[in-house]
Amino acid sequence: MLREVTPAMRDPNTPPDVIIQSEARRPETDPTLGISANMPRQVAQQGTPRHRLVAIGDSLTQGFQSGAIFNTSLSYPRLIAAELGWAEFRYPIFAGPGDGLPINLEWLARRLERRYGEEINWWEFAPALLTVRDLLDRSEDYWEREAGSIPPDPYGRINHNLAVYGWDLRNIISKTADWCLDKIRQHPSRDNLVRQIVQNANEIAAVRVLNSARDAEGRALSPLDAAQALGAEGTLETGEGDGIETLIVLIGSNNALGSILQFNVVWSGEGYDDVNRNDRYTVWRPIHFEAEWNQVVAQLKQIRARHVIIGTVPHVTIAPFARGVDRKVAPGSRYYPYYTLPWINDDQFNPQKHPHITEQQARAIDSAIDQYNDVIANSVRQARQEGRNWYLFELVSLLDRSAVRRYVLDPTARPSWWEDVGGAYKLPAPLQALDPVPDSRFFVSDRLGRKQGGLFSLDGIHPTTIGYGIMAQEIIQIMQLTGVQFNQPNGTPRQGKVEIDFDRLIELDTLISNPPKSISSDLSLISWLDSNFNVLSRMVRSSTA
Repeated sequence: MLREVTPAMRDPNTPPDVIIQSEARRPETDPTLGISANMPRQVAQQGTPRHRLVAIGDSLTQGFQSGAIFNTSLSYPRLIAAELGWAEFRYPIFAGPGDGLPINLEWLARRLERRYGEEINWWEFAPALLTVRDLLDRSEDYWEREAGSIPPDPYGRINHNLAVYGWDLRNIISKTADWCLDKIRQHPSRDNLVRQIVQNANEIAAVRVLNSARDAEGRALSPLDAAQALGAEGTLETGEGDGIETLIVLIGSNNALGSILQFNVVWSGEGYDDVNRNDRYTVWRPIHFEAEWNQVVAQLKQIRARHVIIGTVPHVTIAPFARGVDRKVAPGSRYYPYYTLPWINDDQFNPQKHPHITEQQARAIDSAIDQYNDVIANSVRQARQEGRNWYLFELVSLLDRSAVRRYVLDPTARPSWWEDVGGAYKLPAPLQALDPVPDSRFFVSDRLGRKQGGLFSLDGIHPTTIGYGIMAQEIIQIMQLTGVQFNQPNGTPRQGKVEIDFDRLIELDTLISNPPKSISSDLSLISWLDSNFNVLSRMVRSSTA
């Protein structure tokens, strides 16, 4: 049943173009939006595209996990490429002494556990602080001054995974490797004994993705330009037609995510489309998002891709990084009165002391995201009406239907469309067989194993490996709908439904197969690290650069 919107639901600082909704937008259940795309470019459908899969996006597409970009072989595009039987999929590698950058929380947890056991006693407190400082210093040196600071070969081949963590719509239009290299030169790193986090981490990561993305004259390309260059390479047979078989575009989360990560709602204004000035804003007004998205769409239409899959933007308040505290005031509300850091419980929370956003602000952010997603869906609809083979991936629905505290455990808060779209998301059988069953709550484990969570990694924002597997599975279903042929590694065509091997992913997901035991729970660990090193807020500033 739809609920009435009241004036009390609206934060007074909300811009007039944000339409406050009492319930979340109704997601589309058909990736084609019920429109048959009659392809007018038949020549583009002939031959074998040179590149079977290309992805553009942010941290979710790059494979960010537990505060760092490191295990890119387990990003969802790489998992899809493996199911395609396509070993040529190119993606950047992030190694180094700290297993990625800027800060790998799981790596830190395991190093502390190895040295101090399951719990840090009071007499070990000072040595533990020195241990963390040493670990962070080694990672900082590697990325700022040693091998990690050396840009990849600018004459190499363009990567197929063109995602960069922390990037928004304007970034994929305007930023290039050379822009990032200039930024690094303008802000040279210094060996800081206090602020021991990799400086320019986002730019360093972007250079590893894009330094080989250049035209014939050596000019640096943005992610959208790089995809256009790949598409222009055409088919294997003739070099004509579409050079990309499937293009995945999953971008826009960082046009709102900063509001939650910083617990500070700053609506976009003048300079929202300027990469040198727009980092002052944490959430884009819908009119500004639409203006930026229209430019993205115009460039996507220039890319020679046979199939294009475009994802919606998740509601940022679903991620367990922002924990709802205090009891819901109104029965049936999907929001808590306040949202704060995940380790602050209801009894501890003090709005005068702790960072937070209010229920009204959370509703405004999610309502704006619903408008973003209407814009995205309408662009797919228009493209299909033009005869383009575009599809909609409702990532927002996948996460909403997995939201334990918001919907699964509170039937009164569920939107009117809940059952129409299938109700609570059903996990693959191997994940349902785990004890406890993975859910969307913040990851917690101790010496007895995982106690809750499992879909989100230790940063409370990004998926675990099994979470990325779920995303890959959903996109594979859309790809099969488009008629994409999946093959065995030897090239033999696969028949029937293509399914991710979740038993294998469980083994590869170290948070699931071998959860850390240190400091009684990982929630306590992250609280301890943040209170003593401020690592989470520094990681946040780096990831939303």
